[in-house]
Amino acid sequence: MKDFWLSCGHLLTDHDPGGRLVVTDELLKAYLARPELRLHPDACAAERRLCETLFAEPQRRVATEEIAAIADADARQNWELMIAFRDRLLRDKTLEAAYLDLVRRGVGSTPPLFLDQLVHVILRNVLDGCEDPFMLRAAELLFRPQRLTLHEGSLIAADAETIAGSRTVPLSPLVSMLGIPAGAEIDVLVDDNAKTYWERSDLFDMAIDLTAGRRGLAALGEVMSRWVRHMLSVEVEIEPLTEMHNVEFTWYVGLDAEATRIGNALWNGDALDEKSRSSVVGLYRLTFADATGATEKIGANPVYLILAMSPDKVLRMKPQNLLTGLPVRRLEAVS
Repeated sequence: MKDFWLSCGHLLTDHDPGGRLVVTDELLKAYLARPELRLHPDACAAERRLCETLFAEPQRRVATEEIAAIADADARQNWELMIAFRDRLLRDKTLEAAYLDLVRRGVGSTPPLFLDQLVHVILRNVLDGCEDPFMLRAAELLFRPQRLTLHEGSLIAADAETIAGSRTVPLSPLVSMLGIPAGAEIDVLVDDNAKTYWERSDLFDMAIDLTAGRRGLAALGEVMSRWVRHMLSVEVEIEPLTEMHNVEFTWYVGLDAEATRIGNALWNGDALDEKSRSSVVGLYRLTFADATGATEKIGANPVYLILAMSPDKVLRMKPQNLLTGLPVRRLEAVS
């Protein structure tokens, strides 16, 4: 079996009997080794003691007084965020359950970077055994912003950070260990170069064609189906559409902030201007394999999914919207 996304840390986790990811000391140590928590030469004794004891026992209880004793305000805040996030992970049995709890009950002060990392490693688990590079590249949309551009009539999505040539966040220890460069050349994923995805999966340097009616959007639909199945234990089929006419708009989910705005307008019966229409990247029809999995509000009717780019042509997908926005009965499937 081919491996991919080594930088997500999936090799540092365990699996429960249901195949979901369990937090380990090794995974927590990778978080503790993040650059934000790296000890400064001038770090006080309290911070050094906290760091040393946590590396020895990553799951031990940390008293508020231990963090409050750290002299540097920035370091103190970083440790507060890290310990709060660690405690959220340890409170639940699996990473999947922790993520569901975060997106349902409120992320609070959890950094968006940590949420993206959770999606990254959970998707690695969801897609374990997948040998379709187009699906894997499409899955990157769920945890990495994409910059879109029209090229010779095709809508191409490339990793926003890779295009910028620099990373907006410090490298994680795993990325540093793998020797992944900050910038890379971009190639559009096609059949001829698809086999190179495996060795490049942690570089995020392959673009994908998201033109309506083509392979990229279909692959993303399959990824979303697997995401819902794994996280909610609900079987759904997600079919890409090229247009929507004369449909009963019973329920919709915006897959990003711009798509939610567009969906609200359609729900209210407003006409979309050309700018809004041109921002739509993808439309999907979601149907439940078993209608009893949906609430009475939807019945056997489909759910429509909308994906759109922002005015600056950046796509920031929110995979949590699929978990919190669908009218499903079994909301507590993951434990």
